[in-house]
Amino acid sequence: MRLEEMVVTGDGRAKTLIGMTGSASQGEVSQAQFEYRPLSRNGELMEVIPGALANQHSGSGKANQYFLRGFNLDHGTDFTTYVDGIPMNMPTHAHGQGYMDINSIIPELVNKIEYGKGPYYAEVGDFSSAGYSKMFSMNKLPEGILKFTGGEFGYYRSLLANSNKIGNGDLLYAGEFNFYNGVWQQPEDSKKFNGMLRYTLDKGDWGLSANGKGYTNDWTATNQIPQALVDNSTLGLYDTMSPTDGGTTNRYSFSSNLWNKGGNWKNDANIYALYYDLNLFSNFTGYADNPVDGDQIHQFERRVQTGGNIEHTRYNKLFGFDMDNTVGFQLRHDEIMGLGLDHTVNRQYLSTVSHSNISETTAGVYLKNQTYWHEKVRTIAGLRGDFIHNDVTVLDTATHDPNVNAANSGNRDQALVSPKLSLVIGPWFNTEYFINGGFGYHSNDARGTTLRFDPGTGAALDSSAARISPMAQSRGAEAGIRSNFINGLNSTLALWWLESDQELVFTGDTGTTEVKGKSHRYGVEWTNYYKPTDWLTLDADFALTSARYAATPEGETNSYIPNSVGRVITTGATVVAPNGLFGTVRLRHFGDMPLDSSGTFRAGSTSIVNLGAGYKQKQYKLELDMFNIFDSSANDIAYAYQYAYPAGAASQTGLMKHPVEPRMVRATVTVNF
Repeated sequence: MRLEEMVVTGDGRAKTLIGMTGSASQGEVSQAQFEYRPLSRNGELMEVIPGALANQHSGSGKANQYFLRGFNLDHGTDFTTYVDGIPMNMPTHAHGQGYMDINSIIPELVNKIEYGKGPYYAEVGDFSSAGYSKMFSMNKLPEGILKFTGGEFGYYRSLLANSNKIGNGDLLYAGEFNFYNGVWQQPEDSKKFNGMLRYTLDKGDWGLSANGKGYTNDWTATNQIPQALVDNSTLGLYDTMSPTDGGTTNRYSFSSNLWNKGGNWKNDANIYALYYDLNLFSNFTGYADNPVDGDQIHQFERRVQTGGNIEHTRYNKLFGFDMDNTVGFQLRHDEIMGLGLDHTVNRQYLSTVSHSNISETTAGVYLKNQTYWHEKVRTIAGLRGDFIHNDVTVLDTATHDPNVNAANSGNRDQALVSPKLSLVIGPWFNTEYFINGGFGYHSNDARGTTLRFDPGTGAALDSSAARISPMAQSRGAEAGIRSNFINGLNSTLALWWLESDQELVFTGDTGTTEVKGKSHRYGVEWTNYYKPTDWLTLDADFALTSARYAATPEGETNSYIPNSVGRVITTGATVVAPNGLFGTVRLRHFGDMPLDSSGTFRAGSTSIVNLGAGYKQKQYKLELDMFNIFDSSANDIAYAYQYAYPAGAASQTGLMKHPVEPRMVRATVTVNF
C-alpha cells in the first residue's frame, strides 16, 4: 500500500513539520531563510542550525571552528555535513580529524539544509554524535543572477549563475570570485574561486543529476595572539605573531545522484569522486618550542576520495499497521598521499616531524523501520553497523629511524553496531511529543591507531596514547516537543543528554595523541520561528549546555571541558514590505566558557548585532549590510595554552585570543536576467 501523502505548508523553518520528523531536534532551513540574512562568511551557513556556532581563529580559507551542544567540534569532529550526497568531513586530515571546509559552497545556490542533532538517526554514521546537516543545491534558477558585493577592508565578491534547458533537463552553471584583505595588520590577501556545473533530469517517477564543482583558495592568516601582550601593547588587537602563516587549498569533485519510485517503494543512490589538497602554515605558540626560529608548522596532504550511497525504502502494511522499511549501504575510501607535518621558518622547510601515506576505507549498513501503531503513535527503530579499515605507512619522522617508522605503521580494523530508537506521540492541538535514544561514534585519526612512538622524539608512548581505537563511541537521549499550536509559530523544546567514551584526539599540530577521558553533556534547547504576517518574520533560539569530564583530570581542581560553550542565543527580525523595501536585524550571542579543565582561564561572552537593509524589485536588488554595528572587540574564539613571544621571551601559559572583526559595511547589487 502507499501511505497517505502529507501536505506540508510553508518554506524551510516556516514549514509545518508535524508528522514529518523523528525528533524535536530535526528541522529544515531553506533559501528563503537566508535570502535577507547578512552573511559575513560561508561558515555562517551552519549557524542557521539553532544552537550552532561557526567561529574563525585563522584565515578565511581555513575551515571554521564549530560549536554545538557543548562540543568544541574543532573543525568538524562530531558534526557531519553532506553536500549533494558527498560527505564533507575528512578523516585523518593534516590539520584535524573530521576537518569540514564548506568554503566550496555558493550560498545563493543552496536550496535547503536539513539537520538533526543527537545520535538518533540510522542514515548518518561517522562524525555525527552531536548531529548532522544535509545541504542540497538548486536544480535550476528561475532567473539568472549577476551579483557584486564591495565592502570595507578590501572585500570584493562577484557571482554569475544561470540555468538553461538542455534536452529534457536543466543545466545550472555558476562562478564565484571573492577577494578579501581583512582587518588584520598583516593583510589576508584571500583569493577564492568557486565553479559549479549541475545537470538535472526529472521525469516524475525517476530522475538524476550530475554535478561538477571546483574550488581554490589562497590566503595569509592571522592566528590567535596572547591577551597579555595586547594588554601591554606589545601586540595590537589585530596583530600577528607570525606574518607568514596562511595556506592554499584546492578541491575538485564529480558526483551523480539517481532516484526512482513506484507505488509503494523508492530508491536513492549517489556516487562521487573528488581530489583535494591543502598546504597550511601556522604558528600558534610564537617561540615556545624553538626560541630562535619560531614554532611555525607546515601541515599538508593530497587526497583522492571516492564513494557512494544507496538506499531502498518500501511502504508496507504488516499485521494491520502501516510502516515503511529502509535499508541503506554506504561505502567510502580515502587515499591520502604525502600526509605530513614539518617545522618551517617563513614557509621554508626546517625539519620533518612526520610523513605518511594512508589508505582508509569505511563501510556502513543500516536498517530503519517506521511503524504507525496508532493514528497518534509511531516508532522509528534503527540499527546501524559500521566497519573501518586503516592502512598506515609512515615514510619518515623527526628521528629518521626506520625502526620507528615501521613500528608506527600498520593496519587496524574495527566494527561497531549502533542501535537507535524514537517514539513519537501526537499530535494533539498541533503538538507532537518525542523520546529519542541512540548510539553514535566518530572515527579517530588513522595515524593514532597505529602509533607506538612519539614521531618528534622517538620516545615510547604509554598505553593511553598508543594505538588508540579506530572508533570512539557515544550515546545519547532526548525528550522533546514540537508545536504549531499558535498560528504562524513553529516552536520546539528539547532536553538532551550525551556521553562520549573518550575525548582523546590525535593532534595534527604535534603529530601525537592528546589523552582525554570520558565526558558527559546535557542541556536544553528552545527554538522559535514566528511569521505573524506576510511581511514580518521573527526567530529566537536558545541553547543552554553543561559539559564535564566524568573524572577530574590529573592535577586539575575541576572537570570542565575546555571551550565548551554553555550558552548560545540567536535571534532576529526581518521585515519585507510590499513595495520592495526590506530590513533585518540579528543578534548572535555566546556565553562565557572555560578554556581549561580547572576554569582558571575563561573566554568572556560575545554579542554581535548585524543589520541589513535594501530594496528589491523583479530584476534587481540593492542591499547594505552592516556587521558588528556596536563595534564589539570581544573574542571570536579563545584558548589557553603555553606560548613565548617575542623571540627570547620566557614561556608562559595564558589566554590566546582571536577577536571578532570590527564594524564593517558591505554593499551588494544583484541583477536578475
